Order: sequence, then structure tokens, then C-alpha cells
Amino acid sequence: MKVKVGEITKIKTGKLDANASSADGKYPFFTCSKDPLRINSYSYDCECVLVAGNGDLNVKYYNGKFDAYQRTYIIEDNSNGLLYMPYLYHFLEGYIGELRKQSIGGVIKYIKLGNLTDVLVELPSIVEQKYIVNLMNISLELIELRKKTIDKLDSLVKARFIEMFGDPYTNPLKWEKLKIKDAVTVEPQNGLYKPQSDYVTDRSGIPILRIDGFYDGIVTDFASLKRLKCSETEKQKYLLLEDDIVINRVNSIEYLGKCAHIKGLLEDTVYESNMMRMHFDPETYNSVYICKLLCSQFIYDQIVNHAKKAVNQASINQKDVLDFNIYQPPIDLQNQFADFIQQVDKSRFDIKKSIIELEREVVYD
Repeated sequence: MKVKVGEITKIKTGKLDANASSADGKYPFFTCSKDPLRINSYSYDCECVLVAGNGDLNVKYYNGKFDAYQRTYIIEDNSNGLLYMPYLYHFLEGYIGELRKQSIGGVIKYIKLGNLTDVLVELPSIVEQKYIVNLMNISLELIELRKKTIDKLDSLVKARFIEMFGDPYTNPLKWEKLKIKDAVTVEPQNGLYKPQSDYVTDRSGIPILRIDGFYDGIVTDFASLKRLKCSETEKQKYLLLEDDIVINRVNSIEYLGKCAHIKGLLEDTVYESNMMRMHFDPETYNSVYICKLLCSQFIYDQIVNHAKKAVNQASINQKDVLDFNIYQPPIDLQNQFADFIQQVDKSRFDIKKSIIELEREVVYD
């Protein structure tokens, strides 16, 4: 049986401005941000689901004393015992993507009360609702455990790097130090700028690697990259090749210099203008090793020292990158490290795949 959310709940909004919070307040203060603030007083004492009415449009569950921002929807049970509130929370958590699609407005998107009251929710018996919630909670616990396992793998990689190559700051194994300009066969080159009108939503054109397409040295998914129209001349000039390294050249200071190892290209792919592409001599450098080095604090500190800082962003150029200090351990040792990373990446891939499958299970269809 499907019913409208408005038929089994009562919905109101908070009354306070966002600046009503107090850093050391006694009670939660729910705004539209994902994490609640604190406040010294409360206006509500109930079990409820809270939906941010603008901005992030997130969903929270709470039972107790709290207060709320004026654009936060407070949803309470009004079903005469037909609704288990954690069930509604999980349902809306899975439905939030649809609410984001329905949001309206300019810079800050928002939803109206009707976007919530008119939502149709399957309403099985209370026993079934509790059973579903229990299964979802188990799945969410498994997801968190597997995410922690990935964090441990990341720590293992960092520890293995130090074990094999030493701390880059002190270079205890006395590896040869040189500049990037002495290690590359292709010097850093800025990527391709194209207006939004050249991007396509069908499968035409060719994929372009953007700054949101990689994390921690790895391209997340070549198959999901945005695509654009690109001339043959542009394609040849900005084409990515296997074992290239890309490095972000303009960003907020904390993300400046973010880099990735290009491995596993599915088709001809170009890269956007806010990053640089370079290629290291394969006779003396394994790209897996060099990417991990470039992702280290040792390199980041050099990036910060070279960066040209402006309001809310900073930048580096080709000359800056070529001036970075790196080390040249024996290529056989680099290859051993790359083999280790390959095994870790396989484990990480399998875990991430299982997380995706679990996340699909907990999203209410």
C-alpha cells in the first residue's frame, strides 16, 4: 500500500536564523548543512525526520530535544501507529536524489512543502518496517566497516612506501635527488579549455578528464567521464597516454597539485585546462612510484612554496613543477613497489565494488 507522506505525518519548519547557534550549546541545532550545530535552548522534543529545505537537501533522524533553522522541515509521525519513523528516514534518504531534481531557484536551490507531502511511500506493517530498517542498519554497518578497511589499505601503502624508500624529508637511504625537469621525457603541458556548449550528453565526442575525475592518484572511472566535441588537431595535442602523470595547476590551496597516474584508458581521452600532463622516463621511473611520491606531503610542501596565491585559489605553472625535487631509487625497487600497489588496488577495487552493491541495497526503490 502506497500513501502520501503528508497523509501519515505532520510537517513544519524551524523558526530560527542560522546565526542562532552557540559553539558550546547543550542541544543540537539542525540547519541545512549536513552536520548539526549546537544551541543553548530547544523548541522541540520529539522523534522526527529532518529534511534540509535548501542547499544540500540532506536527511537526518533525531529523537530528543533540539532546535531548527527556518528552512529545515521537521517531519513527525501522525499515522496512529502505522509508521515507524526510522523507516521513513531510510526511505527519504534514498529519495533525496529525486528531491534534488525537483528543487527550484537560482544560486541556492530549494524545495517546497508539497515536494514532501506529495511523496508516495510504500507502507507495509510496522513489523515489516522494523525488519527492513534492521536489514538497512546491518548493511550500513558493513559499509562503514569496509570503508575503514579501505582506509587501512591506504595507511598500508604509505607505510610500505616509507619502508622501501625512506622518509622523503630526510632521505635516509641516500637516493639521488634531482629536479623533475631532469626526469621527464614530456614536460608539463596545460590541458584543453572548451566552453560548456561543446560538452555533449550522448555518447558522441570523446571523454575529457576533469579535476573531479580522480582521487588519491587514481582515475575513478574512465567510463563515466564527461564528453565533448573536439577537433582532430585538439585531440592530438591534448591526448592522454598510458603512464602519463597529470597534476592540477589551479585550485584552492588544499587541493592544488592533486595528481593521477593514467592507467587503463578505454578510448582516446583528453584532459582539461586546469591540469598539466607530463611523462617520466620509463627507463628510470615507474609511474606508480612517481605518482605516490607526487601525492606525498614532501611534494605538497614544495607546491605550497611555489604557489601563486589569490583570493580562494592558488596556482602553479610548468616552471614550478619542473623545479620540484624528487628522488631516483633503483628501477627494480620501484617495480617491486608497483607490484605491491597492484595487489592493494585489486583488494581496494573488490571492496569498493561490494560497497556499491550494499549501497544499492539500502536505497529504497
